[in-house]
Amino acid sequence: MARLSQDFYRQDTLEAARRLLGKYLVRRLDGETLAGRIVETEGYIGRCDKACHAYNYRRTARTETLFAPPGTAYIYLIYGMYHCLNFVTEPEGEPAAVLLRGLQPVAGMETMARLRYGDKPLTDYRKKNFLNGPGKVCRALALTRAENGLDLTGDTLFVCDAPEDAGLPPFPVPPGETVAAGPRIGVDYAEEARDFPWRFRLREA
Repeated sequence: MARLSQDFYRQDTLEAARRLLGKYLVRRLDGETLAGRIVETEGYIGRCDKACHAYNYRRTARTETLFAPPGTAYIYLIYGMYHCLNFVTEPEGEPAAVLLRGLQPVAGMETMARLRYGDKPLTDYRKKNFLNGPGKVCRALALTRAENGLDLTGDTLFVCDAPEDAGLPPFPVPPGETVAAGPRIGVDYAEEARDFPWRFRLREA
């Protein structure tokens, strides 16, 4: 099945963050395909970004994955309870990544809803707030630190251009979407970097 290659992730982080919008994240879980359309991302660049875990090339047990080859999954835990999925970008040894902030569900909705909400009914409110945050996305896709370091060009977790590339039916896309850029969320500690317009979202025209 077609999926983004390592060459895609080797590019400039901010360009990758923009180009990932509208593509499809696919998760193979217990023989089932879970998938979502990427609608929100954020870029993090260690060499110049105080919001990045590896700012100024800081290497720790936590950040080591950021120095891995492009196309590696960097998954970390925040607040002791929420996992966040990142796509490692740029050449190996250059700590940078794109944080996945939001998806539109495409396939495996029932399983993702169970992983997110348990036996609670999928109300309109829960549908609206289903995958609009990095922790929500990881919970719905059963992604934890156990998947940290996973190869994004493999069969377990990957990104493709269209649902058909993963054997899924076409997904209706609103016409005339545009990309909105602005400051990232939750990085007020990062001094001047908190104002970097490195958050990208798809917006309906």
